[in-house]
Amino acid sequence: MHRFRSLWIPAMLALVAAAFLASSCGPSTPDSSDIQYEVLSPWADVDPRPLQGISPRLDNFSGKKIGLFANYKRAAMPIARSLQAKFQAKYPDSEFSIYHSTQWNVTEIETNNREKFTAWLEDRDAVILLVGD
Repeated sequence: MHRFRSLWIPAMLALVAAAFLASSCGPSTPDSSDIQYEVLSPWADVDPRPLQGISPRLDNFSGKKIGLFANYKRAAMPIARSLQAKFQAKYPDSEFSIYHSTQWNVTEIETNNREKFTAWLEDRDAVILLVGD
């Protein structure tokens, strides 16, 4: 490496000179008025429904119908049953129901249980998602 150290400066000067000559002697670039650009949307397909924020939080669970959505993972149902018992003891005038999703890595709305799931959702004031990890 030490014996090539003296070649660095002449090599760099040669590269700069070659780049300068290539840019000044190369083919001419088209006039900027001849260039056309195509603008693509980074969002791909646009959802026709307008965006809306999240639902407002409940002040408390008293007198409400709360859903506990348990995903397919092993610990989700034991967690859901435990939370249901604790919530029911704390809010006896409320109703807590569990919906258990058994499909792996699929949105519940895309399964055969779509009607059952949407009917369960329509009857809830709020839903708590449980992931059994």
